[in-house]
Amino acid sequence: MKFKFSEKKVKIPDNVHADAEKKVMKLARFFDEAAEALIVFSVERNRNNVELTVHGAGTWFRASESTSDMFASIDAAVGTIEGQIRKNKTRLARRLKQGAFNRSVQEETSFAPETDEEELSIVRIKKFYFKPMTREEAVLQMNLLNHNFFAFRDEDNGGSFAVVYRRNDGGYGLLDDVQ
Repeated sequence: MKFKFSEKKVKIPDNVHADAEKKVMKLARFFDEAAEALIVFSVERNRNNVELTVHGAGTWFRASESTSDMFASIDAAVGTIEGQIRKNKTRLARRLKQGAFNRSVQEETSFAPETDEEELSIVRIKKFYFKPMTREEAVLQMNLLNHNFFAFRDEDNGGSFAVVYRRNDGGYGLLDDVQ
């Protein structure tokens, strides 16, 4: 697994990087060697934030945790991603490393039975005509509808499919089609 570290408005000592690498390596058994992990450290209002993004086998996993201790934030983020992988293990088994979900005797730590996985089912289908409009018009339309996202045909990009969305920081984002 390849590691990339990023720090926002804070300088993190090397021992924290080493600990994060050691903890994230627990996830390596699910991925092949080409997997990448991006770990972003930041501190806001006396809270230590860790954003962990793991990309492998064409699948992205992301967790963001905030605690009063950086080491605890790292542990929580790794635990969150491990939970995401375990929750979706039957769907991911074809993509991730072969044998990643086979258990060994010393690995077994929980005696609780595994819960059945919920089945993904589409309960409603809507069909829309996606009107060509500018990005600014799409943001305006999204705000008028009081939605968090809005899909449209982007006039600024040759009529390709795009989505604008409201970000947690109050700004807007754009998901654009690659041509």
